[in-house]
Amino acid sequence: MANIYPEADIFCLINFLSEADMDHFRGRSITPSFLQKIPLSKKYYTYMLPLMPLAIEQHDLSKYDIVISNCHAVAKGVITTQRQLHICYCYTPMRYAWDLQNQYLEGSGFGPVRRGLARYFLHKIRIWDQRTSNGVDHFLACSRYISGRIEKTYRRFSDVIYPNVDTDRYSLNDTDREDFYLTASRMVPYKQMHLIVEAFTKTPKRKLVVIGDGPKYKYSKSIATPNIKILGYQSNQILLDHLRRCRAFIFASEEDFGIAPLEAQACGAPVIAFGRGGARETVIDGVTGLHFHEQTTDSIIDAINRFEAAGDIYDHQKIRAHAETFSTAVFREKFSRFVSEKWAEHQRHLTNQDL
Repeated sequence: MANIYPEADIFCLINFLSEADMDHFRGRSITPSFLQKIPLSKKYYTYMLPLMPLAIEQHDLSKYDIVISNCHAVAKGVITTQRQLHICYCYTPMRYAWDLQNQYLEGSGFGPVRRGLARYFLHKIRIWDQRTSNGVDHFLACSRYISGRIEKTYRRFSDVIYPNVDTDRYSLNDTDREDFYLTASRMVPYKQMHLIVEAFTKTPKRKLVVIGDGPKYKYSKSIATPNIKILGYQSNQILLDHLRRCRAFIFASEEDFGIAPLEAQACGAPVIAFGRGGARETVIDGVTGLHFHEQTTDSIIDAINRFEAAGDIYDHQKIRAHAETFSTAVFREKFSRFVSEKWAEHQRHLTNQDL
C-alpha cells in the first residue's frame, strides 16, 4: 500500500521496525502515538491494549482527503470527518476481544485477579470497537472468511481483496519432487505444527521436515521419530529450497488468510490444508491440493492417504499459475482501482450534499 501511494504519510501506535525494515520507508513521514514514549513499550506493548483506543484517536488526520487504515485491532478507530473518505483494510476484528476471548485468557497464564481485569478491559474495548466501526466508510476484508466475521461483529458489508504474495520471490522447480512432506510456521499452539508431528510419528515410513521455532518446538522435538527432521528456525533461502523440493506442504492452522500455503503453491507444491478459514479459499480441493476437516492426527493421516492414493494428478504449473492470481501486481491493481472508485463516489456524494 505504501508503494501504491508513495506520497502518503504513515501513522501508527508504535514504531520499532529494524533498520533493514525501515529501508522500505526511507523519506516517508512516520508518526507514532504517545505509546512510543512510554518506558519499555517495545517489550510490554501488549499490556498497553487498554490505552490503544485513546492513543489511535490522538492522531490528527484532518488535513487528509483519504484515510486508509490497516486494522487487526484499533487502527480503524482514527477520527475522521464526513468530508474525508475512510477505507479500512481489515485483517480481522480483534479476536481476543470477541469470539476467541476465552481461549486467549485460558492460555495467558493470568491469575484470577488479572484475568478479571482483562475481562473488564476487553468488555470496554468491545464497546469501543463496535462504535468505531461506524466511522469507516468502506470495509475491505482479507478473505471471505473475514468478511463473514466483519458482518457478524460489526453488521457491516465488506468487499474482499486478498493480500498479496511475493510470487516473484518463489519459483517453480522443474525437476522431480522429492519424497518428503514439509510444514513451516511459528511453532505456537494454534498453528497446530505439533499435531502434524504427532501424525507423522504414527506413519514412520513417511518423511516430514519441520521448519520453525516457538513454544511447541521442544515438545515436537521430544516426540519426533527418525522419519521426522525438525530444523528449527531457518533462513528464507533454506525454506524456499525445501518448498521447491517437497512432495507436498501440510498446513493445519485455521487462519484469517494464511500466506504460507500460497508461498508453497508459488513453488508448485500441492498443499494438504485444514479446510477452514483462508486456506479453504486459497487451496483448491483436488486441483492445487486437498482439504481435511478436523484438526486431529487421524484426519491428517487420512488426508495424506488420500493424497497418495490420487497419484500424480497435481499439475505443478497449474498450481503455480493459481498462486500468481494472488501476486503483488494483482493486489496493486485491485486495491488502487477500489480506492479510486470509492473516492469518485465520495466526491459525487459531497457534491450532492453541497447543492
